Amino acid sequence: MKSLQKHLWMSTFLCLFFLACLPDDGESSDYDQELETLTILKAQIESLAANSACNDSSDCRYIAFGSKPCGGPWSYLVYSTSIDTTDLENKVGQYNQLEALFNAKWGIASDCAVVTEPVDVICENNICVAVY
Repeated sequence: MKSLQKHLWMSTFLCLFFLACLPDDGESSDYDQELETLTILKAQIESLAANSACNDSSDCRYIAFGSKPCGGPWSYLVYSTSIDTTDLENKVGQYNQLEALFNAKWGIASDCAVVTEPVDVICENNICVAVY
């Protein structure tokens, strides 16, 4: 549950952060389109991961998710191998690349805190959970 709360908090922070950095010139429609593309792709990825289920901890994986302007991911996405993991990993790679380009193009800034990578992922009640 803490992992979900942390993930929701991070998503809210990102949305508010992006809104605070809206461009002032006529390029806002490009900005809005690119942000919408990122938002849709992120929702698809999170939905795909959320629909995964595990029977055993060996079914669980995690992947670096997002691209902080200072470098590194925003978080680690936990998922199970019960889904199409190739599709998920491809979408996460695409998202990470698009977000890095978006950050550079629009001069997005963030804290430079390093996100802690899980030391393990385990299956609890058929849901993969990160262990820190």
